[in-house]
Amino acid sequence: MTATLLRTAADLHARARTGRRAVVMTMGALHEGHATLIRTARKIAGPEGEVVATVFVNPLQFGAGEDLDRYPRTLDADVELAGRSGADAVFAPSVDEVYPGGEPQVRISAGPMGERLEGAARPGHFDGMLTVVAKLLHLTRPDVALYGHKDAQQLALIRRMVRDLNFGVEIVGVPTVREEDGLALSSRNRYLSPAERRTALALSQALFAGRDRHAAQEALRARAREVPATRARAEALSAIGESRAAADAHAVATTAGGPAAVRAAARLVLDEAARLDPPLRLDYLALVDPSDFTEIGDDFTGEAVLAVAARVGATRLIDNIPLTFGPFGDAS
Repeated sequence: MTATLLRTAADLHARARTGRRAVVMTMGALHEGHATLIRTARKIAGPEGEVVATVFVNPLQFGAGEDLDRYPRTLDADVELAGRSGADAVFAPSVDEVYPGGEPQVRISAGPMGERLEGAARPGHFDGMLTVVAKLLHLTRPDVALYGHKDAQQLALIRRMVRDLNFGVEIVGVPTVREEDGLALSSRNRYLSPAERRTALALSQALFAGRDRHAAQEALRARAREVPATRARAEALSAIGESRAAADAHAVATTAGGPAAVRAAARLVLDEAARLDPPLRLDYLALVDPSDFTEIGDDFTGEAVLAVAARVGATRLIDNIPLTFGPFGDAS
């Protein structure tokens, strides 16, 4: 499938529409993660619908000292990959097309949620991101727009903007695509030297360590719920390979875990990576409520996001995974 390259909103609006239009917004330098978004959009739009991928490096999202000029621009390859993945068109407007007359005087504010984590590390980033997303939603006029879970805070803010400001568009999140070794796909991965890439693996390894610690805790809790808090607990745990005493097993299952243990397991990996050559320089490790990106407490129940951001060499990377915390309940 060959995607049509469009440079102006007028050209996009002139296209005949039959069925749903699904839009995937990118800053170019497309990779398999973007291809997955486009393939998902193709399924949602169906054979009668239309898939549009946008390619626009938004200057409002880059702060002082960030990599606007260095950001990779590979439009020809992007159009080819988008077409192979199922896009009907690639909308690649100029800065003047998106911001006629210069930088906009009126912008979208991300509010308090946009000042946390990525917003604290990159002041103004989310205001610029939401402003261009709002502009591109108006310019492309989609029925549905798709974004990756890797940028979890971005996705949460877009969903909040669409809800709070009554945009008539459905927002769909698509799971993070990873390389075989676990590294989340990113256009910035190409900046990493082989040694830096080995260090960068600590981001996903830390997340997986936190996830595995949580899974182990939940397994212990499930066992504790199945066995009464008596001598029979010790015998039953021993029979399945747990040699600790009943009281100790009960304490581990009921108290030693939760968000604090998840954070500790992830941080251990990151602390070790800080001693590598080259070292990993941590910006933040956070376990947050995805509704507002505030840190969760030890008594939290529900969906959460374990998120990390760090620098390796000159490259800044982010990653996250979802987790679910439930009440322990009565184990007796």
